Amino acid sequence: MPFTQSIVKKLVLIGGGHSHAIALKLFGINPLPGVQLTLITECVDTPYSGMLPGHVAGFYTHEQCHINLSSLAQFAQANLIIDQAISLDLEKNLVICANSPPVPFDLLSINIGSTPARESVVGATDYAIPVKPVKKFLAVWNDLLEKFTKNPQKPISLTIVGGGAGGVELAMAMRSRLDQILKNSQQPTANLKINLCHRYAELLPHHNRWVRTYIQQILTQKGIHLYLKEKVNLVQPHQLICESGLTIDSDYIFWVTQASAPSWLQTAGLATDNNFVLVDDTLQSLSHPYIFATGDIATMVNHPRPKAGVFAVRQGEPLFKNLQHALLGKPLKPYIPQKQYLNLIGTGDKSAIASWGVCGCASPILWRLKDQIDRNFMVQFKDLPQSSALT
Repeated sequence: MPFTQSIVKKLVLIGGGHSHAIALKLFGINPLPGVQLTLITECVDTPYSGMLPGHVAGFYTHEQCHINLSSLAQFAQANLIIDQAISLDLEKNLVICANSPPVPFDLLSINIGSTPARESVVGATDYAIPVKPVKKFLAVWNDLLEKFTKNPQKPISLTIVGGGAGGVELAMAMRSRLDQILKNSQQPTANLKINLCHRYAELLPHHNRWVRTYIQQILTQKGIHLYLKEKVNLVQPHQLICESGLTIDSDYIFWVTQASAPSWLQTAGLATDNNFVLVDDTLQSLSHPYIFATGDIATMVNHPRPKAGVFAVRQGEPLFKNLQHALLGKPLKPYIPQKQYLNLIGTGDKSAIASWGVCGCASPILWRLKDQIDRNFMVQFKDLPQSSALT
């Protein structure tokens, strides 16, 4: 049967992650007649992960590193529902939301990201501040900045739990921003203590030896206190206790550990691994082919990769094409993610470290390259027309 304007297909996107932002932009450019598009997201703007540490360091404004999902949805002529998806009814094809009526779908795509795992550590859910959801993290960070700016003479201590790329980059960005406040107010740097706690013997376990060694040197030079081979097993108000017996007192405890996914995806009946949606090479759910998933929330069974924003970005266009083909009844195309990718880690001082396989180097030139890449990514979502060409 030909696909005509009179046939309405309901395509629902859950989450405003990188893949969905790109897909929405492409649907705005290439609209499909007869398709009702809906975006369900908790926030009207979504952060671009590549620029978040730079925002913490004070190099980017909120607007510069966030995608306006309201204008993007309008460009794609998508219904926008600001709410949290909390379940799926896979018998009736409904998305269950926290505060809105159920949303029906014919085709569904999930791109909700992940959050740092806290459930296994007693007290972490109550007293640690996860870096995701980013909106809640930034609310705490901005409040911290305001208080510290008003009273920089009061000593403050911060602890980051997690020594992957996200944890070390966040530690250096925080150090840079707070050091600048101390400098502007002519207060001693001793008023600030930043700790980084990591359960393994070396930082950045997924990177090469040169990068791991260099990062450790840079952190030490910046006065960030490293606690390696320290597994946190208890978090209390302003204090964490490690398995070794080490106790670290801290005004703020930020959680940047391995990724975790919400349980409702598995409870709904989707095929999952540790609550992450299992997908094939076409980004379709192994158990429900009319459901797609990308980014951190998805695990490609044939091509497992780290939970990194670069993969969500790269999946955006293949997702759009396969959603479009699914709606038109055309064959889907496989997507094979690259095995290696260039990782640029900012050091909080407008320099960056490049990590590529067994190679690594550091230079301010790399920061300029990273800055240009990030700005080029964001510019595609700026100054969108009020509506697409759909008639």
